[in-house]
Amino acid sequence: MDNLHVVDHPLIKHKLSIMRNKDTGPKEFRELLNEITLLLTYEAARNLPTMEVEVETPIAKTQGEMVEDKKVTIVPILRAGLGMLDGVLSLVPNASVGFLGVYRDPETLNAIEYYVKFPPLTEYHQIFILDPMLATGHSMNHAIKQVKKQGGQNITIMSLIAAPEGVNVVVSENPDVIIYTAALDSKLNSKAYIVPGLGDAGDRLYRTK
Repeated sequence: MDNLHVVDHPLIKHKLSIMRNKDTGPKEFRELLNEITLLLTYEAARNLPTMEVEVETPIAKTQGEMVEDKKVTIVPILRAGLGMLDGVLSLVPNASVGFLGVYRDPETLNAIEYYVKFPPLTEYHQIFILDPMLATGHSMNHAIKQVKKQGGQNITIMSLIAAPEGVNVVVSENPDVIIYTAALDSKLNSKAYIVPGLGDAGDRLYRTK
């Protein structure tokens, strides 16, 4: 599948194994998520457009390239997406940030929106939607719909773990979107949790239930 990129770097595998462990506490969980996000961003940002600039080194003037990071917008899906935000901002610090609050109805599994606040978006912006768990795909498709409604077109998804069902749902409705994930797990269980997964990422980040 051309839309899906699984970043299976040894460092990512190592850190993700620690995150999966049920005994890993929230402090270490947050730190590891930030570190994996840095590694994912390196790959997901590979095609960011650059502009030529003149740089004067201690020896001579030369031509260089810089990312137009003011045309980058990051959209974390609340709550768990916040755990990935600092990792992306550390590499593209001038990016704008939009926030989308969505929760999954436990009965229907549909995405319920409770908050949305976006900066201005255009067809020229590179947009990264963040959510550690791409499970059913409903929340992600809702986020994509909102981004496109605001004028965004160039969309990349970044997740920690994805389920095949969620990937298929997203790609079938949004074939133009690119997905970067650290792992593609086996399936969803009867409660729509990723198997083997790591549980609820938001709960593990913030020690809630």
